[in-house]
Amino acid sequence: MLVFGAAVARMPSARRATGRIEAAAWPYLPGSIVPLRVNGFAPPFGAALLGPGQLSPRGFYEVPQAPEPGTALLVAGNSVGLATASVRFAAPPPRDRPLLAVASYDDGLIFHDAGDFSVLGVLGTGGAPSDVAADSLGRFAVTDTEGTVLTLATLAPWSVARIDGVSFGDEVAIDRTTRDIFVTDRDLKGSGALTRVGAGANITSVATGVTAEGLAVDDRRQIVYVANANDGTIASIGARSMRRLERFHAVNRIFSLALAPDGTRLYGISNQSAGSPFGAPGAAVSLALDRPVPRVVARSGNLGFPIGVALDSARQTLFVTDEGLNTIYVLDARTLRPKHSALHTCATPWKPSIDSASERLYVPCAGANAIDVFNVRTLRRVPHAPFTTGSYPLAVAIWHPK
Repeated sequence: MLVFGAAVARMPSARRATGRIEAAAWPYLPGSIVPLRVNGFAPPFGAALLGPGQLSPRGFYEVPQAPEPGTALLVAGNSVGLATASVRFAAPPPRDRPLLAVASYDDGLIFHDAGDFSVLGVLGTGGAPSDVAADSLGRFAVTDTEGTVLTLATLAPWSVARIDGVSFGDEVAIDRTTRDIFVTDRDLKGSGALTRVGAGANITSVATGVTAEGLAVDDRRQIVYVANANDGTIASIGARSMRRLERFHAVNRIFSLALAPDGTRLYGISNQSAGSPFGAPGAAVSLALDRPVPRVVARSGNLGFPIGVALDSARQTLFVTDEGLNTIYVLDARTLRPKHSALHTCATPWKPSIDSASERLYVPCAGANAIDVFNVRTLRRVPHAPFTTGSYPLAVAIWHPK
C-alpha cells in the first residue's frame, strides 16, 4: 500500500480461486498419512505446514506417532488459487471396549465405538482402502486397492507399520492359527494373485487366475480360497506352502466368498446383472468341497446385482448385498432359497460382516457414506443405524477385547 498525502493508492487486485484441501471430518490418529488433494484448482501447487508433523516429497502430510493435542494447518497454493485445511489429532483408540474399523476408500480407516457408533478417530493410510481385517491381538490390516502398501495398525501399544510389495490389494484376511495376513491382488505381473505377509513382514505371492477378488481362509486345513472374477474360477492355495493346490470353475464373475465353519461348503457370488455390460443376472452359489472335485450343488434364483456375502452359520442364513437394488437378500444357506423378504438398506451396499458376539450384521453403504446395522435374529435395524462414517465405505472389521 502506498500513501500520497491524504490519498490512498490501492494495489491492483487479481482474482484467485479458493480451494479446499480434502481431509476427513474427524481427528486423525497418530501415524496417519494424508494425501494432499486439492479441490478448486489444478496442480502443480506448493504446500506449507503450520504445526506438528511433516510434508513428504511425495505429496503427503505425515502425522507424528505421538502428536500433542491440538491442530495443524495445511496450506496449498499456486498462481491461481489458495487452499487450506485444519487437521485435528486424536488419541489412539481404547483397547478396553469393542471397536468397529471401517475401510473408507477416500478417507482411510475410520474407528468407531461399537456401542454408540461414535467416531474415535481416523487412520489416514495414504492409499485407497478396499478392505480391513482384525485379529484377537488387536491388529488391523488394511489394503490399498490402487497401490502396493499394506497398512498394519496395532492397538496395544499403538503403532502403525506400512509393508510394501502388496500390489492392488482387494480383500484381506488374517489366519487365526498362524497370524499370517493374506491379501488378494487384482493384478500382479499380469495375473491375479494371493499374497501372504508373514512374520517379519516376509512377503510371498502366488498367481491364482484372472483378477483375484474375494478370499476365504480355512485355518484348520490351512487352505486359502481365492475368487478369480474374470475367469470364473476359484483357486485353492496351501497357506503354508503358498502353492496352488487346484483351480476349479465356479460361476461367471465370481466375486465374493464365504466359507462354512466345517470347511465343506464354500459360498460364492456372481457379480453381474442383466442390465450391466455382462448382460446376465447374478446369483449366489454353494460349492461342495467334500467331493473329489469341488462343484456347485445349489444355486439361488436370479438376483439383481449381487456383490457381497456373509454367512450366519448359527442360523444357516446367507446374507447377500445387492449394489443395484440397495437390498440385502436373506437366503437359506442349505438351499439358497429366500427365507425372508429382502432387507432394504442404504445406497450401494458392499461387503457385509457378521459379529456373532453381538448378533449383528454390518453393511457398509458406499453410496451413502454410512454403515447399516441389523440384528441377525430379528432381522430388524438396530437403533441409531445407519450411522455416518468416512467417504465410500467398503468393509467393516469388528474387534472385541479379551
